[in-house]
Amino acid sequence: MADIIKLLPDHVANQIAAGEVVQRPASVVKELMENSIDAQATEIQLIVKDSGKTLIQVVDNGMGMSGTDARLSFERHATSKIKSAEDLFNLHTKGFRGEALASIAAIAHVDLKTKQEDQELGSRLQIEGSKVISQDVFVTPKGTSISVKNLFFNIPARRNFLKSDAVETRHIIDEFHRIALAHPKIKFSMLHNDSKVFDLPVSNLRKRIVTIFGSKTNEKLVPVSEETEIVKVNGFVIKPEFSKRSRGEQFFFVNDRFVKCPYLHHALVSAYEGLIKEGAFPGYFLYLYLDTKSIDINIHPTKTEVKFDNEQAIYAMIRSTVKHSLGQFSIAPAIDFNTDVQLDTPYEYHGKKASQPTIEVDRNFNPFRSAPSKKSANPAWEAMYVGLNQEDKSLDLEEIKFESEEVTGKLFEGKKEETHKSTFQIHNKYIISPIKSGMLVIHQNLAHQRILYEEILKNITVKEALSQQLLFPISLNFSINEIEVLKQVKEQLEHTGFMMNFSKKDEIAISGIPVVMKEDRIQPVLEQIIKDIREEVPESGFSQNDLLARSMSKNMAIKTGTPLNGEEQEHLINQLFACKEPSVSPTNKPVMMTISSNDIDKKFN
Repeated sequence: MADIIKLLPDHVANQIAAGEVVQRPASVVKELMENSIDAQATEIQLIVKDSGKTLIQVVDNGMGMSGTDARLSFERHATSKIKSAEDLFNLHTKGFRGEALASIAAIAHVDLKTKQEDQELGSRLQIEGSKVISQDVFVTPKGTSISVKNLFFNIPARRNFLKSDAVETRHIIDEFHRIALAHPKIKFSMLHNDSKVFDLPVSNLRKRIVTIFGSKTNEKLVPVSEETEIVKVNGFVIKPEFSKRSRGEQFFFVNDRFVKCPYLHHALVSAYEGLIKEGAFPGYFLYLYLDTKSIDINIHPTKTEVKFDNEQAIYAMIRSTVKHSLGQFSIAPAIDFNTDVQLDTPYEYHGKKASQPTIEVDRNFNPFRSAPSKKSANPAWEAMYVGLNQEDKSLDLEEIKFESEEVTGKLFEGKKEETHKSTFQIHNKYIISPIKSGMLVIHQNLAHQRILYEEILKNITVKEALSQQLLFPISLNFSINEIEVLKQVKEQLEHTGFMMNFSKKDEIAISGIPVVMKEDRIQPVLEQIIKDIREEVPESGFSQNDLLARSMSKNMAIKTGTPLNGEEQEHLINQLFACKEPSVSPTNKPVMMTISSNDIDKKFN
């Protein structure tokens, strides 16, 4: 039998590697910006068009490359970051695999311009699908400018699997946030479709966080700082009262590299135990610094996962450090009162002991002694009681007539008081309604979700929802990324009854809300919408309307534990059975169940 194993051509191997490294335009942004940081750049500019599908360009003022290095940088496993296997356990740079540029060049049109500081001229290199088109001497400023155009041009199937422009832009902004937060000493800027999205000057960590997530973030931050032989922890956590239903503002950095670590996340959440509501997530910006030999970051192609040698100690350290910082915050007074000098102890009383107070008792007091004589009474009071002892013969009680009708106190006459209830509530969670064959058990929260879901979906479709105007508009603060999410569904939200204005880049003004919503539910409802859109990533059309209706109904429905009177219970049941699908919730959970009389009888046999 002939040999069947063959070596793959380089361009095919690069395309396969690209599948691991480049999943979407945001992956290219990450790799190119990390290369600029490794090149010791102090200014990095990101330019994006059509959510990265048409153009991703990164311009920096780093050290640049020679013509030879520029050509070698696009070869597989070519890197300046490591020289031996031992270097993998002593990494201080972002990229080290030597596959990023080769993978990107295999699936896009790449235009590289670079120049070193001590060189008069730089180099320009053009590559299309791993094929070098040209390499020339070029006049360019110090640093590197790399443009990635027409991503996935030779893999149409991958290009078709990309999400909508709004979703891909959100992923790019997320990646930009992670890199910018890790390096506050570098100036970053971002342009999307010739519109400036971010302009981040060199600053400290707190100012960088506030610049990205809005000015209101400053008052939410609690500083965290601790240093031991194992790990150094610093950064900020967000006060418990500002916790959200979405996981947006959660950042872990290890040696200035963003990582995802559920183990460390659990440690931080446990520090908030008892401080946040169920279903809410704490926000944090935590930076860990460890010996590079005690961690392994070479366990995932995107380098966002990390393995620690001493996980339990780091877990305990994060939990105790965050808990200590939150404890200090809760103890500190919210208002600085000025001392009143009049309340100070006089100098002459310094060192003087307090005297024992004396109590005077009237030992001759007798409560049973006869009342004092009228002579001692106040004349003004005596005048009020004149004539009380005299009989008024003008009043004839026999002539007084009483109303024959009995006063019952009922609002509607002739209506007998109901002594029989048709529905009952158990544990403020289930509504029991007797039926001919037994009884019906209805989950009040899921039932109300179904009612609201169909009503909201109808309002979005028909566009005739009523809105209740607020006397004073309410301003809510969100991050720039969260504002972009709400802008995607602004039209649908207005059809449900919301009236909103995006007055600032990190603020939204609400002047009207749906009739069925209370004012205190505005923030939780919008946070739930942001969370659901981020997790489910809906496309435009009916699926987005459906997601919006499910999200709003879930947050606006009557909560478990809410007591309902008989009239409210019957009204809920009547509304439920007027729905098209009363038996299931918007998330396909059963809303009701029937227990027959036979099932009950069997329990007593």
